Amino acid sequence: MALDYRKCAEEIYSHLGGKDNIASAAHCATRLRLAIVDNSKVDVKAIENTEGVQGVFNSNGQLQIIIGTGTVNKVYDEFIAVSGVAAGSKEDVKAAAAANMPWWKRLIKTLGDVFVPILPAIVAAGLMMGLVEALGHAIPNFASTDWYGFLDMAANTAFTFLPVLVAISAAKVFGGNVYLGAVIGLMMVHPSLTNGWNAADGYKVWYLFGHGLKIGSYTLGQVNQLGYQGHVIPIVISVYVMSSLEKWLHKHVPEMIDLFVTPLTTVVVTALATFMVIGPIFSALETLVLNGATWLVANPIGAAAMGALYPVTVVMGLHHMYNTIELGMLAQGHLNTWMPIASAANFAQFGACLAVGLKTRDRHTKALAVPASMSASLGITEPAIFGVNLRFFKPFVAAMIGGAAGSLVGAITGLGATANGVTGLPGYLIASNPLTYTILLAVSFAVAFGITFVTFRDNKEVEEEGGEEPEMETKDVFTTEKGNVAQPVAGKVIPASEIADPMFAQETMGPSVGIEPSNGTVVAPFDGKVTMLFPTKHAIGVTSKDGIEVLIHIGIDTVAMNGDGFEAFVKQDDEITKGQKLIHFDRKKIKDAGHPDTVIVVVTNGAQFTDLKKAA
Repeated sequence: MALDYRKCAEEIYSHLGGKDNIASAAHCATRLRLAIVDNSKVDVKAIENTEGVQGVFNSNGQLQIIIGTGTVNKVYDEFIAVSGVAAGSKEDVKAAAAANMPWWKRLIKTLGDVFVPILPAIVAAGLMMGLVEALGHAIPNFASTDWYGFLDMAANTAFTFLPVLVAISAAKVFGGNVYLGAVIGLMMVHPSLTNGWNAADGYKVWYLFGHGLKIGSYTLGQVNQLGYQGHVIPIVISVYVMSSLEKWLHKHVPEMIDLFVTPLTTVVVTALATFMVIGPIFSALETLVLNGATWLVANPIGAAAMGALYPVTVVMGLHHMYNTIELGMLAQGHLNTWMPIASAANFAQFGACLAVGLKTRDRHTKALAVPASMSASLGITEPAIFGVNLRFFKPFVAAMIGGAAGSLVGAITGLGATANGVTGLPGYLIASNPLTYTILLAVSFAVAFGITFVTFRDNKEVEEEGGEEPEMETKDVFTTEKGNVAQPVAGKVIPASEIADPMFAQETMGPSVGIEPSNGTVVAPFDGKVTMLFPTKHAIGVTSKDGIEVLIHIGIDTVAMNGDGFEAFVKQDDEITKGQKLIHFDRKKIKDAGHPDTVIVVVTNGAQFTDLKKAA
């Protein structure tokens, strides 16, 4: 059955807290991306259970609703029409979402925005380096050929001039001139400087202001003739300073001389700040951080801990900071030993999610879990984490344990990668040892899958999460000479006298029974038609083809809830078939509001029947 795009959009919008709670809306190839003002007003569980929605998660301050390729654009068009929110771009949503982030999250997001765009170049270089090295080992004479020299040069280019790539990307992020950013990056690897990888062999120093003022071993105005190959953070800081200065100058320098004064001043001041202050300080700090990270992941205990915690940082939106560590390792000529941890953690999410998909009897969960697990096996874990594993929690914990086990294998074997940016099955392209990498993936998967398969239960949990409920056993609550009325909700049938409402207990409206529900779904008690649907969705009137008129009333005094916790799947005058889903109600919300959740079934035209019998 084709998805009703309008209905999907309306249901999503109804759970977002109103138009004023939506700062901006856009979509990508698979997701509806929303910047939300107050996330506490969003009913995520209700959105997750909207037909057409495959998962919901928050990332980088955005509420991202997974709908699917070829469908999301149609739902988005209806969403804009329904909500009245102005259509925006992904950049608009990112900007609106970033404004609501705490400063430390904005900092991490900025690093991600700088490094993510250059990953294709790094991945290509890493793959080429691995290929050239493999050919060199496989064909001994190949290492002395011109072909080897050419391919080795091509493979090393991205890492040799990494500061330039970082500088250009950073200038785009910070709003500076990308060509001035490129100049700063090129300056930091200029041939006049000693290559950063040869620092141990010594380097010269320029004293721009003489040898006057000393601060420890540093002389004010001292510029080390040393390149910044192997560093990334000093470049980012320098380009941030450059961009800030450039923008300030554009605002204050008269237009007639702006073209000359602003670029010249920007480059000279940034160059002095970079080589005298920013470079020396932040390169030292970066080296300390990288040494610590390298030690941590080489240590089996540290690697296992990070393998377990990695998905937690994904949930918090902090995982982009790892790009900085990985690029730093690669820039210094080392293997990327952080990649095996990410792969172990991601492949464990695949195992846990697949176990849920294979074990669950819930159609909605199965339809979500199996495709999400396949995505996770390729390194894209958000659908698996937010749509399945974190939602049921036990699979998420199982995946953490699996990630720890796989990371332990990586640390013990010294596994690494020649690039970054890919994990899971695509990680074979950059793994330093394919056999060891296979063991790592197998251990991660097996542990997460096994624990999840043993511990996962979806009967009560699915009901609490608002998922598809198990089919109820059909029995009749009324029989008449013209037809029968089946039980419209699962649960214990009680006589009218036990209903906690005098009107229904006295059967004022007609022959009545009560049902103490065991789930939150009302289905059609016969084939017929919807003759009445209350605006608050707490009651519905239906008439059978044989003329039996029935009122189904959910809860006692629930009209006071004004529709909160009730969702209708039909409208007035709709034709219905026996067992068709009519209304979903949130039992917890009803109880929290202080109302009994008894479902009352009344034959309102009972006087027309001569042989009407009740089940209770």
